[in-house]
Amino acid sequence: MKIAMVSGHADPHAVLKDKDTGGQSLHVAELARALGERGHDVVVYTRRARAKDAAEAGFAPGVSVRRVPAGPARAIPADGLAEHVPAFGAWLAGDLARERPDIVHAHSWTSGMAALRGTAETGIPFVQTFHTLDAPGRHPGGDAETPPAERAEAERTIALACARVIATSVEERRELRTWGVPSDRIEVVPRGIDTTLFRPDGPVAPRGEQARVLCLGGLGPREGVDTVIRTLPIVYDTELVIAGGPAAADLDRDPDVARLRGVADRAGVADRVRFLGRVARTEVPPLLRSSDIVVNVPWNTPFGMVTVEAMACGVPVIASNVGGHRDTMIQDVTGRLVPPDDPRALAFWLRTLLADPVLKESYGIAAADRAMARYTWTLIARQTEERYERVLLERRPPAPRRGSETRAAANRKEKEQEQATAEEHTAAKGA
Repeated sequence: MKIAMVSGHADPHAVLKDKDTGGQSLHVAELARALGERGHDVVVYTRRARAKDAAEAGFAPGVSVRRVPAGPARAIPADGLAEHVPAFGAWLAGDLARERPDIVHAHSWTSGMAALRGTAETGIPFVQTFHTLDAPGRHPGGDAETPPAERAEAERTIALACARVIATSVEERRELRTWGVPSDRIEVVPRGIDTTLFRPDGPVAPRGEQARVLCLGGLGPREGVDTVIRTLPIVYDTELVIAGGPAAADLDRDPDVARLRGVADRAGVADRVRFLGRVARTEVPPLLRSSDIVVNVPWNTPFGMVTVEAMACGVPVIASNVGGHRDTMIQDVTGRLVPPDDPRALAFWLRTLLADPVLKESYGIAAADRAMARYTWTLIARQTEERYERVLLERRPPAPRRGSETRAAANRKEKEQEQATAEEHTAAKGA
C-alpha cells in the first residue's frame, strides 16, 4: 500500500536527533517506521523548517520524508502553521496527483486542512488523527496556550469531510460524536510506545534513600505539577523529581519553573523538589525505573504517553481520571485514577502506595503486562493498517452478488430463446 502521511510540524528526523520528542512527533515517526516494516511504502510530508534540509530524505526502510516549501524556512509553532496551509495544500495537491498514493493520513488540524485541499481534485481518500481537540472548557480565559480562533471550526470541517477520524481515546470518540460525525466513521487506535526502550529491566538512574515521586512532561498550569507539589507537606520523607520543560541551563529563566518554585516555597517543601529540565529520550526509561511512583495528573490529556511509558517500565502510576487515562489505566489494577486538581485525594493515594510495597509492586507488574499487550508499535501499525483497508474497501465498486449474476444470465438466456423463436416463426412464414 502507498501511504502519504501529512504532518506539517513534525519531521521524523527531529525525533531521530532527539530535538522533538513530543507525542505527535513520536507517533508519526514510529507509526511510519512500523508501517514500513510491514511492507508499505510511506512518504511523510512535512513543512521545510530549515533551508539546509534536503527536499527529500530517507528515514527508515520503506519510509521517506518529503519537505514542503510552505512558509519561511524556520521553526514555527504548530498552531502558527495555519496561515501557510494554502501553500502547503497546493504543493501537496500537485505531488499527490503525480504519486497517486492509495490513502492519505493527516496528523493535527493544520495538516488536516492541507490534506483536505491536497486531495480535493484527486479524490484520494484521507483519514485524520487530531491528537488533541480544541474542546470547550479546555482552554480557560487568559491561558497562554489558547489556540487560534479558527481551529475549532477547522477541526469540525475536517472531521465531517474525511473518510475516517482515527481517534486516540474513547473520550475523543464521544466528543466527535457530539459534532455530528457518524459513529461508523470514527475509529479508536491508541498511540504506541517503544517497548524495546520502555521495559521493566534496564539501567536505573541514581537516587537517594528517600522515596521518589516523578513528574515527567510539560510544566504549564494545566499539567497539574503544582497539584503534586501541594501534596508534599503531608507526604513525608519523599522527594519530587520534575523532568521536562526547558533545558537545564534555562530553568532559571523559565516562567513555569518560577511559578512552580513559588508553589514549593509557599508550601515549605522547596528542599524536596528538584527540577531536571528537559531530559534526553534515552534517559527517560532509567529515570522512570528509579521512581517509586510516577504521577501524571493534567486537567485533560488526549492519551497520556508518559503514563503508558511508566507502565511499560513496571512503575505504578497515579493519574488524573480524564481523557485517555480512562482507556490506558485499570483502576486498582495498574494504578490509581484520581480527580484532577485535588491535592488531598492525590496525597492519600501517594501515602497509601508508599506505605504498601506489595500493592505498589502488584500495580507495577500489572501495568507492564498491559502496556506490552496493548501498546506496541507492531500492534498499533496493524490496527491502523486495518482502518486503511476498511476505507479502501468502501471505495471499491461492489462486486455483483452470485444471485444477481445467476438472474442476469437467466434473463439473457430467456431473451436469446425468444429471439430464436421469433426468427423461426419469420422463416416459417416466408416458406
